[in-house]
Amino acid sequence: MRDIGALYELFKAHPIICTDSRKVEPGCLFFALKGENFDGNRFAKQALDKGAAFAVIDDPEFAHSDRYILVSDVLDTLQRLAQFHRHQFLIPFLAITGSNGKTTTKELINLVLASHYRIYATRGNLNNHIGVPLTLLAIPEEAEIAVVEMGANHQGEIAALCEIAHPTHGIITNIGRAHLEGFGGLEGVKKGKSELYRYLAAHNGVAFVNKDEEHLQELLSPAQRAVFYRRTASFDPHSLDLQVRLEQAEPHIQITFWDEYERPYTANSKLSGMHNFQNVMTAVAIGQYFKVPERKIAAAIESYTPQNMRSQWITAGTTQFLLDAYNANPTSVAKTLDYFAGLDKPHKIAILGAMKELGDYSAEEHERIARQASRFDFEKIILVGDEFKEAARQIAALHFDDTHALAEWYRQQDFSGCTILIKGSRSMKLESLLNNDNTEHAQ
Repeated sequence: MRDIGALYELFKAHPIICTDSRKVEPGCLFFALKGENFDGNRFAKQALDKGAAFAVIDDPEFAHSDRYILVSDVLDTLQRLAQFHRHQFLIPFLAITGSNGKTTTKELINLVLASHYRIYATRGNLNNHIGVPLTLLAIPEEAEIAVVEMGANHQGEIAALCEIAHPTHGIITNIGRAHLEGFGGLEGVKKGKSELYRYLAAHNGVAFVNKDEEHLQELLSPAQRAVFYRRTASFDPHSLDLQVRLEQAEPHIQITFWDEYERPYTANSKLSGMHNFQNVMTAVAIGQYFKVPERKIAAAIESYTPQNMRSQWITAGTTQFLLDAYNANPTSVAKTLDYFAGLDKPHKIAILGAMKELGDYSAEEHERIARQASRFDFEKIILVGDEFKEAARQIAALHFDDTHALAEWYRQQDFSGCTILIKGSRSMKLESLLNNDNTEHAQ
């Protein structure tokens, strides 16, 4: 078929991209992607019938008219089109990756930068080999800064996403024990995430480095351009680091930071806990680097409300829930347990769902988390999933094979006056425990 330049002209006339024939918008370009259990080519006609302008396919059997654009590989074409669109911009492209906190950090940065610039940031968690191209293709021509979240569970994936997005700036939030199966252990995680730093070093980009996070500084290349930031007890006017002071972490985070004239600014976040302080501090550092006025940074930090099962406080009658069930890995669960244990709350109960994608490390990591939970003064520890079965036996915790079995038991209990942590991998769907409760979100 035509080259990417010609396809790009078509994209400019039809700038809405669709990859799901059930969600076709009139005049869109439909890309017939393939998955393990589906072939988008088979749905191209349906997409056109629903109003798509053209369908990009890679099987000639389905090319029935000139509204079918035949290419050698639909996914590769989508990625190259996204790369072509990205090269139309001479603006900062900020990439965010890391084991934990990517999405919360991205949302905070988005609010901070959007208070002063025209920003486009990744929507939801479109952060993989399909999501990143879709993010890039949605960036409007008036954007002044783009923020692109990048996820990975194997080495080489971040490098591939960098070749598509060509970031000029980048952040690794942290290095943790996530996706150990795909990465092949913690050293594999370090190598995989550091692909962002290596790309930036090779292209004269700027890396943002949190000095408080383990491993990050060692991943930098010699003489790499980097901006450092850290927590401080008091402002050091002689330091080149961007500095933020934590005034309190509970019940909500309060911080102080300083402008170039050493004037202090305070922000009161709706987030809580040391793990979220790191996310807030990163957003402050990015804002200051990009010259967002400090008063706007503070207002943006204060405007962020936790949502989408990430550090959400929810109330049902006299029961309080800390719902953090969007995802889980050993590092994030350990940090959340530390935070939950330190809360001055009554009758604390920890409900922990299995952690996925750990491979040969699974038994060890689930036992480690169970032992950690057992050291705290929780009224109950409830472990869910086959992966926790042996660990539950070792610490005499309640165990359920799956969320459905837990829910059957849960509905027969009275948790009035309790504070309940709900933490687990996305596939566990532990949030379903709250579906029948009369819940309201707490600020």
